[in-house]
Amino acid sequence: MPRQIESVDVLIIGAGLAGIGAACQLRRNCPDRSFAIFEARTVSGGTWDLFRYPGIRSDSDMYTYSYGFKPWRDASAIADGAKILRYIRETAEEYDVERHIQYQRKVVAANWSSEDQRWLVTAEYGDSGEQVCISCQFIFSCSGYYDYDQGYIPDFNGVGDFQGQIVHAQHWPDDLDYHGKNIVVVGSGATAVTLVPTMSKDTASLVMLQRSPTYIADVPQEDPTAQRLRRWLPALWASKLTRWKKVLFQIYLYRLSRRRPKALRRFLIGEVKKQLGPDYDVATHFTPNYNPWDQRLCAVPDGDMFTAIREGRADVVTDHISQFNETGIELASGKQLHADIVILATGLNLKFAGGVTYSIDDTKRDFTEHFIYRGMMFSDFPNMAFTVGYTNSSWTLKADLTARYVCRLLNKMSKGGYSAVTPRMIGEVQEEPLLDFDAGYVLRAREQFPKQGDRMPWKNYQNYIRDFIGLRLGRIRDKELEFS
Repeated sequence: MPRQIESVDVLIIGAGLAGIGAACQLRRNCPDRSFAIFEARTVSGGTWDLFRYPGIRSDSDMYTYSYGFKPWRDASAIADGAKILRYIRETAEEYDVERHIQYQRKVVAANWSSEDQRWLVTAEYGDSGEQVCISCQFIFSCSGYYDYDQGYIPDFNGVGDFQGQIVHAQHWPDDLDYHGKNIVVVGSGATAVTLVPTMSKDTASLVMLQRSPTYIADVPQEDPTAQRLRRWLPALWASKLTRWKKVLFQIYLYRLSRRRPKALRRFLIGEVKKQLGPDYDVATHFTPNYNPWDQRLCAVPDGDMFTAIREGRADVVTDHISQFNETGIELASGKQLHADIVILATGLNLKFAGGVTYSIDDTKRDFTEHFIYRGMMFSDFPNMAFTVGYTNSSWTLKADLTARYVCRLLNKMSKGGYSAVTPRMIGEVQEEPLLDFDAGYVLRAREQFPKQGDRMPWKNYQNYIRDFIGLRLGRIRDKELEFS
């Protein structure tokens, strides 16, 4: 039988960017609440410790990707993974969060007891499989929706015939030596456009092989507005103003993509033509067959991807894989790509809420049968919230709002003497997909996700300003939120 180790007010699942942020918000806004963080891995940092591929960096600007309560002070607007990891751990230390983290605790199940008005959470310890339990009043799941155990690998023909090495970017070997080798990077998303300029400095040849192009935008490594503001204002104010400028620009850009997609498309492709010149086949390699923001835009700081192509260090091939063979990859066009190492930047698998099995009074519940309340809770699920960031903006913007709202809920419960809070659906709601986004990893897993509705508070708006007003400034008086 699992042994019970302790009882806390709030259990946070995951010690990555969102989990550390949630813990800091509890320290700031609910200092009387006890909490623990269960982390399946041996260290904190989540994605930013797991991903070790060359050049790993944020694909969002750090002024919006950083925590709202701890402004980003580094000059880099697009930061590398080491800087982000250092920032997360520095924040944890500043708010005395580290001592609350219990590592190698992989949460596997949670059961709500209506009689006790508490969750009993079961976790497995490390590799031993020993089970431990913790009792808590409130669960805050901050494990995101990525599968940390396995990246997405398409079913390629002939993989076993390849005499070289195949590596998925999500599981980068520490001892991989690609210097002077012939490399093929399969993929065209954020991971691929990060790998290409970094690896191409040390390879004999490098090809980015893509089935179809992605929109790629050149962004400055250092934000000029932030630089000017720092000359005249205290660092805190300069960072906050830059953050809001970035937020407003992201909203404007997304709305432009919805209202005038052809205009934005012309602009983005025109910028690529400026980078690569009139003789480059931009129509084939950098002109997607979808509108901007139907999938996420890729940002390349100071155009490093385009520089690698101009200098002849990297090439782009747009084609389909027919099969792997002994020396590399045979394409559908009949062309052969020779490779010593093939890097699969083919995307992620999704696993909602960390794959935890949730039950209420020993009856298992299926997330896909429930609706999302304000983008953070489930219909008919008591005392449980989760973090899912924006698809059209920085993840942390929504993570911050979610954590603050959870703190407000907890304080309202304390003040009113309530033991439980449960979203209850009143009236008719039309079902819509939770993630209205056409990225491959989303489409592959759409049926695994819960539902959203067509009206508040069951619609998950991808709009920071709207959420800021509703979640940060609005009062908690929703008739579809039941306190008991």
